[in-house]
Amino acid sequence: MRKRLYLQIYLALVGALALFALAMCLVWMLAPRDREADLFLDGMAGLVAEALPPAGRSADDQKAALERLASKFRADLTLLDPAGKAVANVGPLLSAPRFPPRGSGIAHSAGRGMLAVLVLPDGRRLLADESRRHRHRPFGALLMIALFAGLLALACRPVAKRLAGRLERLQVGVDELGRGDLQARVNVEGRDEIADLARSFNSAAERIERLMLAQKEALATASHELRSPLARMRVAIELLGAEGRPEVRNRIARDIDELDELIGEILVASRLDAAPRAERREDIELLALVAEEGARFGADVGGSAATVRGDARLLRRLARNLFENARRYGAGSAIEAEVSARADGSALLTVSDRGPGIPEGERERVFEAFYRRAGTSEGEGGGVGLGLALVRRIAEGHGGSARALAREGGGTTIEVVIGAAG
Repeated sequence: MRKRLYLQIYLALVGALALFALAMCLVWMLAPRDREADLFLDGMAGLVAEALPPAGRSADDQKAALERLASKFRADLTLLDPAGKAVANVGPLLSAPRFPPRGSGIAHSAGRGMLAVLVLPDGRRLLADESRRHRHRPFGALLMIALFAGLLALACRPVAKRLAGRLERLQVGVDELGRGDLQARVNVEGRDEIADLARSFNSAAERIERLMLAQKEALATASHELRSPLARMRVAIELLGAEGRPEVRNRIARDIDELDELIGEILVASRLDAAPRAERREDIELLALVAEEGARFGADVGGSAATVRGDARLLRRLARNLFENARRYGAGSAIEAEVSARADGSALLTVSDRGPGIPEGERERVFEAFYRRAGTSEGEGGGVGLGLALVRRIAEGHGGSARALAREGGGTTIEVVIGAAG
């Protein structure tokens, strides 16, 4: 993108200067004739008329006189009678200009460029083309044009680079902010519209940073305030002892566990919102991490060693949510997990169960926040609807992806790719 922007500005400058040069050439060609030049050419016409035989002399005499003039002027000459018919010529026969001047002057001839037209006193006209003098340098004009174009391009390059460079630096700042760096800012250079845009970006980035920090502080405070009464409720349930109604105590305990889980999931989601990419980067042996988390759920974990680079806390949350999802929706079936390294350096993690499976139309929706599959509801083992949503966001934060697949023979497989280490 940066090269395209630079080239666009560069070519626009070169094109503008080329159009200006073309316009100047057209102005020169169409400009009113110089009276002094015309007087000079009229004087030359008088001198030439004295050097040429009268109009009644033979064509050979006219040609001999033209050859003497051509040797002195080193030009191609063609003599026309008053009616415009060629009488004699030296060199290629020159065609009369389509729009000849009223008197002596310079005119454009198709295929020959500019010709000098001398109107003799007796009405004859002499056409002169001096390009013969430059035939020993046939590419001289092209070389001059190429040199001029090269100098023009060199002169435009720093201007284009300066304009494009400021926009490129602004784009880098926008990209950094988009990747989650809330402290990204750009330098304000100059006092033009680009500088105003840079100031607006810095102001917007500062407001976004303040809002995200305020949100993070609010969530942290809310989680603390919520977990304090939860802890007191747990203590109260324990104090009820055996005298309390077991079904009420168990229902309250489940509600407390679900609320505590929701608070934890929301906190993880808010941390991912503030920094979509993994905050802490370290080399992690994924098979060992998954095996440790799988042991808590009695899962059968196998595969091969695979090293990834990322945030260990988030990857543990990813594995825990996958196993919890398989436990909830696997209908009591065995949970199987497998880890393998891929050729591109990334790692593949699959967690499978033999539950009723996920209908094809819901396999993408299960990764939406707070989405619950049909037949489940709050307080009935359906979870809070954030588990798989966080799995996908954590995977994407590590340069990977997540998807749900139907397992051959029945059940569901959640397939997660974790980006390459390094």
